[in-house]
Amino acid sequence: MIRKRVAQWAVMAVAVPVAAAGARRLSHSLESRRGSSRASRMLSRGADLLRPQKAKRRRFF
Repeated sequence: MIRKRVAQWAVMAVAVPVAAAGARRLSHSLESRRGSSRASRMLSRGADLLRPQKAKRRRFF
């Protein structure tokens, strides 16, 4: 029982970031070829839902 849960956790810990990176990469490649489209925006939005990028901190000094 515990092994099954650990295995599920391990798969999700690897699968979710890989899926988000794949969607983001596909989105960028579509945008570079054809420009911004609904499909590329949806892929990017889906990747952000799965794994949001950390916001870059703006420095004023």
